[in-house]
Amino acid sequence: MDAQQQLQSGIAAMGLAVAPERQALLLEYLALLEKWNAAFNLTALRDRAKMVSHHLLDSLTLLPYLDGAATLIDVGSGGGMPGIPAAVCRPDLAVTLCDANTKKTAFLQQAAIELGLDNVSVAAGRVEKLAGKQADIVSSRAFAELADFVSITRSLPAAGGRWAAMKGVYPHAEIARLPQWARVVSVDKLTVPGLDAERHMVLLQTAPNP
Repeated sequence: MDAQQQLQSGIAAMGLAVAPERQALLLEYLALLEKWNAAFNLTALRDRAKMVSHHLLDSLTLLPYLDGAATLIDVGSGGGMPGIPAAVCRPDLAVTLCDANTKKTAFLQQAAIELGLDNVSVAAGRVEKLAGKQADIVSSRAFAELADFVSITRSLPAAGGRWAAMKGVYPHAEIARLPQWARVVSVDKLTVPGLDAERHMVLLQTAPNP
């Protein structure tokens, strides 16, 4: 099974609707990731099949949580996951990719240009510099533990907005350490085709009366 077939079957297994031209753009993104990886150390993975499952399909687990959202801030975006796959599949979604590593933000800028992602902007520097910016969804993938994530980005969710934290095993201990003003909305177990590891999506929002 080549990468195109793997991506197509994985998307189908996940019950997602991603148009063929968007799938082709996801594979273009993967090719850019491979091209820049040697110099910029964007990912430890070198096997293309694993990159499809661990990067593309894993990132696409965010899509159902973007229903009704118009804006997304992806914190600690690194090589662009999950922000770039989200931007590819949702061209109507305004996506801000934030990372403190200048090499990685250089890649993110170039990827957005080469993929024609007019809905993507890149913020280089620490997330605290995003003061004044807000979004419907604030996402992270292996950025920090939950308490640190929500504390650092407390001002970023818009009114009624949520945090979407992509985690591995069920984060019992991290949830227990959350500040009182942060409320867990749901913790959903995810299934990612080709990825033999636990995955959970943690949705949070500011408590009504913190």
